[in-house]
Amino acid sequence: MPRDLERLDRIQSALLEAGLDAVVCSIPENVLLATGYFPVVGTSVAVVTREREVILFAPEDEHEMASCDCSDRLITFQPGSLDTIGGAVEALREPLRRVMREKRLSGAVIGYECGPSYAPASYVAMHLYGSAIPELFSEATLRPAGNLLARLKSVLTPIELDRVRRACRIAAVGFQEGVRYIVPGVKETEAAEAFRRPLEVCGTGFEGVCRACGGMFCMSGKHSASAYGAYARSRSKEIEITDLVLVHCNSCADGYWTDITRTYCIAPASRRQKEMYEAVFEARQAALDAIRPGAAAAAVDAAARGVMRRRGFGDQFKHPTGHGVGLAAIDHNALPRIHPKSDARLECGMVFNIEPAIYIEDFGGLRHCDMVAVTETGAELLTPFQLHLEELIQ
Repeated sequence: MPRDLERLDRIQSALLEAGLDAVVCSIPENVLLATGYFPVVGTSVAVVTREREVILFAPEDEHEMASCDCSDRLITFQPGSLDTIGGAVEALREPLRRVMREKRLSGAVIGYECGPSYAPASYVAMHLYGSAIPELFSEATLRPAGNLLARLKSVLTPIELDRVRRACRIAAVGFQEGVRYIVPGVKETEAAEAFRRPLEVCGTGFEGVCRACGGMFCMSGKHSASAYGAYARSRSKEIEITDLVLVHCNSCADGYWTDITRTYCIAPASRRQKEMYEAVFEARQAALDAIRPGAAAAAVDAAARGVMRRRGFGDQFKHPTGHGVGLAAIDHNALPRIHPKSDARLECGMVFNIEPAIYIEDFGGLRHCDMVAVTETGAELLTPFQLHLEELIQ
């Protein structure tokens, strides 16, 4: 990834406005924001000074991947060895202390992550520094920077947006390959795996991607009616010919995430199913038409929700219309929140999902979730595939 000068300018401006000498990041998505590198196991730490100097601390095992043009200085450390029993905090302490003194950051005012947050998992197990960060930076004066980082992440630079586009192109391959498995008798778990496998097999190496992965979930028939819940879950249930089959994707390419859903119908859609599709697609279009720089995020939600109410599905649309995606994955607090009570205004470079949906208990759920970017002329659709009813009926 090339050095993102626009991102550095924005971080510098945010630090100056907040009266901070530097910001320290340890949550992987924030390290990615600061350096362009998405840590593997979560032991990397980034420090960005108000002079725009970027210092990345990474474990020796990640040296090859962490070596890029985005940081001014890469310092590696060894979290564990046969010589001592320790961990990342102990290993990082001395190299961090040297840099703090060298850069005269002892006594400086430094922003840091604190408070509750969502963090997309970068590996099967992920290290989180938590309260160790205040300990490691005890020589400085620390100030909460969660809101500052959230605002910075809400508007992507052109370089970052290109990375999200690439992640969406990989996800498209997964949906195009997986749809062949939406047939009667296939288990939800089997279908989900058919959609998921291309994310890694085709995604790794795709347009230079180093690491690609993700989760796909399939919920069919009555199960799909609970897809509005806190998490999606594929079951051993076999898909039946009359089912609505909802497939949800959260995939990742080098730290940039997608949030996409398509709902399939095997047999010709019944009258009730067709009414659901028509309502969701009209609500989707109403939301897309409302997207433009300066528009209220709540107005985008209202556009979609108004269609649902008019078509008789207001009570069955059980969640907000969207939330920020890209650097964040499943984070309904990620800005901008496309929510009835949101006070956000849309800006060029914001990336979020639009996910109108209908969930009818004991019948089924139908959700169509696209990713969009705000441009000067309106919405750029980042997921331009399987957009019409004839493409979703198998």
